[in-house]
Amino acid sequence: MKPILLASQSPRRKQLLDQVGITFTVKPSDYEEDHSLALPPTELVQQLAYEKARDVFVREEKQNSIIIGADTLVALDDEVLGKPRDDHDAKQMLMRLSGKKHQVHTGVAILSSTQESRFTESADVYFYPLTESEIDAYIKSGEPADKAGAYGIQGLGATLVERIEGDYFSIVGLPIAKVVRVIKNHY
Repeated sequence: MKPILLASQSPRRKQLLDQVGITFTVKPSDYEEDHSLALPPTELVQQLAYEKARDVFVREEKQNSIIIGADTLVALDDEVLGKPRDDHDAKQMLMRLSGKKHQVHTGVAILSSTQESRFTESADVYFYPLTESEIDAYIKSGEPADKAGAYGIQGLGATLVERIEGDYFSIVGLPIAKVVRVIKNHY
């Protein structure tokens, strides 16, 4: 099999690939994400994943690798909630998510010199109603700072979630079962 390159520095994506025994090298993308593209969240996240993978593919001199690009977005009523700018922004996001259902979409693009696969996996996440003190304590932990939607389900943010419907790993940042199947079946 060709060498696999992950176009991401996400520790969660690295951990998931390691967890299933995939040998890979991290080659972070230099692509500047553009959340202002006029696309529905499911298409936007797939386009961003593709641009990340394509950036790494173009920079690879031999282009004999399989490149995995991924992007994860949180959407509330089709409005994308990106990473919070600061603690105040995180608090506003968490207050909006409190007691509601929202979607987490992870787009994946897998590229090689001979093939291209793109897909989006989505899951519904239901939050418990949150008190202001719960939100403040969570923000104080520092966890929301670099997470889409201001929470991470794999950490302390798990205590905010009442239930999910869909692939847990797509919420974490990489629908690993589908990624493995696409690589095995198409590359």
